[in-house]
Amino acid sequence: MIAKERTETEIDMERQNFPAVRTANIALALACVIGTAVVGYNAIGIPPVIIVGGSGFAAVIAWSKTYLKRPAAPETILPIFLLTVAALEIHMTEEYLTKFAPAMSRLFNITWTERAFLLVFAFVGPTLYALTAIGLFYRVRFAGFLAWFIFIGPGVAEFTHFIFPLIRPVLNPELSQPISHVFPNGALISNMPNYYLQTTGKYYFAGMYTAVLPMFPGIYAIYRLLKNDREKTRH
Repeated sequence: MIAKERTETEIDMERQNFPAVRTANIALALACVIGTAVVGYNAIGIPPVIIVGGSGFAAVIAWSKTYLKRPAAPETILPIFLLTVAALEIHMTEEYLTKFAPAMSRLFNITWTERAFLLVFAFVGPTLYALTAIGLFYRVRFAGFLAWFIFIGPGVAEFTHFIFPLIRPVLNPELSQPISHVFPNGALISNMPNYYLQTTGKYYFAGMYTAVLPMFPGIYAIYRLLKNDREKTRH
């Protein structure tokens, strides 16, 4: 029975390595990145899309050269993935409590509501994390792309939290108190805080204290996966 299961697994792995299957996976990943960027741009604006889109395309490149060809063993990638998303959820809690989305709206003159923030990061996000974890356990190729996206996003892109306090907000940068504003599209966003350093005298932006939490496991995961893949190619 064990030998038969092992053979079936090997056959399935070979099927996923077919060039047509790889091409389909890459096309699906690119479609997800572009689709997310387009939806994000229409709903929010360009600044967050640059971060998300940049992380997505970097993930496609890294994943296509590693996990897509040589999936990492579940015991290698799954624990560090779960640790990264757990740290990310803690970070998102601070962002929500300190009004990250309204602060970004004031900073860049975009319409990012708290409702949209919660829909993405509190509901859709955890669903994708759970499905990705199942996929990594069974070495599903596309799950590897989602994992790489998480590792690069929180692993690298979270450093932007340390830049945001230095950027002059578009909306009322001289006022330290929260403001409300009706945007041209009719959206009303209330209680938008100002974290501009020159106005508040405090070096902080929403979510900055916990931004490093997902960065540590995310960056380590990138290092670990690249090292593991190099070792596979040498054998």
